[in-house]
Amino acid sequence: MQIPILNGVYTSEASDFRVAYPYNLVPVPVEQGISAGYLRPAEGIIQLTTGPGPDRGGINWNSTCYRVMGHRLVSIADTGIVTDLGFIDGVDMVTFDYSFDYLAINGGGNLYLYNGSVLAQVTDPDLGSVISLIWVDGYFMTTDGEFIVVTELSDPFTVLPAKYGSSESDPDPVLALLKLHNEPTAINRYTMETFSNVGGTGFPFSRVDGALIPKGTVGGQACCVFMNNIALVGSGRNEAISVYLASNGQYTRIATREVDLVLKDYSEEVLAGIKVEARVDKGHQLLYIHLPDKTLVYDGAASAVVNEPVWFTLGSELEVARYQAKNFVWCYNRWLVGDAERIGYLTDTLTSHWGNRIGWEFSTLVVYAEGRGCIFHELELVALSGRVHLGVDPTISTRYSLDGEVWSQRRYISAGRQGERQKRLVWLNQGSMQNWRIQRFNGDSDSRLSIARLEVRPEPLAV
Repeated sequence: MQIPILNGVYTSEASDFRVAYPYNLVPVPVEQGISAGYLRPAEGIIQLTTGPGPDRGGINWNSTCYRVMGHRLVSIADTGIVTDLGFIDGVDMVTFDYSFDYLAINGGGNLYLYNGSVLAQVTDPDLGSVISLIWVDGYFMTTDGEFIVVTELSDPFTVLPAKYGSSESDPDPVLALLKLHNEPTAINRYTMETFSNVGGTGFPFSRVDGALIPKGTVGGQACCVFMNNIALVGSGRNEAISVYLASNGQYTRIATREVDLVLKDYSEEVLAGIKVEARVDKGHQLLYIHLPDKTLVYDGAASAVVNEPVWFTLGSELEVARYQAKNFVWCYNRWLVGDAERIGYLTDTLTSHWGNRIGWEFSTLVVYAEGRGCIFHELELVALSGRVHLGVDPTISTRYSLDGEVWSQRRYISAGRQGERQKRLVWLNQGSMQNWRIQRFNGDSDSRLSIARLEVRPEPLAV
């Protein structure tokens, strides 16, 4: 009997069935002859270098990776050499964008422009505080939360107060600016407004009638461009926080009920500081929601294949924990990431993070025998074994629950040494159930397994 493994369940004290998303395993809905989809290991992280402070954001500009680390703008070469380029104020996450001539960075409420040799702050008093920025149609556009400001076309260090704009459909504050289809969008707390360039002597952008979206972001970094939409963690007025894709006056909720329940565990003040970012790689279209103690990931490509939202969870410990990689930058033919003072890159050659072992976990749906009990003689995971490093003898474990909350002791088996590619992952004598049960499997980064199927050999108990 085959048991589905791409998503599992558990139960809560609130007498509720909850969805258990795979941890550090990526669901891949690809038919390979064994099943309709499989779980592959998430990428590992290899350290490249260290920098002068905590990583605050990065960008690829002119084929070079630039990042703000601590109070310094730095460039990072493909060899890991870090070059200090100048001072950036603040401790918050920064926003980057670039024009033909300048790389723009906001930090500590200020706007900085770098021309490839000199980093300078825009000191025009009419600029005001800068909490977000984009470059569009020759202008650097910024916001202080109330006004939308553009620099002069001929001089990006100059701002004219006669060219202030605003997002006025709702009195909620502007928290972020993003550019979609070469049109700027003001993302407020409860609404989104799109603008188009109409020129003129005043503010050169006009609100697009009919493009107002009654959803907004919870924080300045809690939104990004994703799959030709704006993805955001937020809500409309008098609504609970969820996850949406929005574009052209329309929006779609991509959060599942489980994702909404997870977000509900955090206060709005905590969610206001999260980071949301996108990554497109190897046929996956991934949206990362970096929460304080884990990262939720939505796969847009996989969701389109199976016609339902596909989510999984990432972390950097043996149990569910904070994911120690963010601020993805594609540069030097690899994904560069940051965490604290470290810069690393993602890799498929291993699954450890920064040299440390991490765990993985997945659960099954409820195994139900229509009220009849049964004995579990055998469990077998059909997986790609033997892809481990030389000298490693990894183990994996399983346990079960008859109520979704209390779990049995772990039972361990060998996952196969290097080259043992025909090894069968089998547990014998796996107990019984009277009504239903859930199975859970665990391993770590030493056991790099892609898991295609779970087979169970039960024996019904006599009625």
